[in-house]
Amino acid sequence: MNTERLARIILSPVVTEKATFLADKHHQVALRVVQDATKAEIKAAVELMFKVSVEGVQVLNVKGKEKRFGRYMGRRRNERKAYVSLKDGQELDFTEVN
Repeated sequence: MNTERLARIILSPVVTEKATFLADKHHQVALRVVQDATKAEIKAAVELMFKVSVEGVQVLNVKGKEKRFGRYMGRRRNERKAYVSLKDGQELDFTEVN
């Protein structure tokens, strides 16, 4: 896999109560990723960028909500999330990206 492609796979971490609970209890990290990313690409990107070993990856697509802007209907963008399971003893720190 191309390292330039892997560097663009991960968009941002998901910081919510559910994501924090998963990180504490199940050693999983929630990440926003590009729409066309595969599980293998996400695993390789996390291992390359954060120097951790990944046990598994679960991916889901979230449809954007319809919202009203005055009298106009709008829609938030769709996004793709990845829940990355880390092996025992591994920890992901977003402040130390290489």
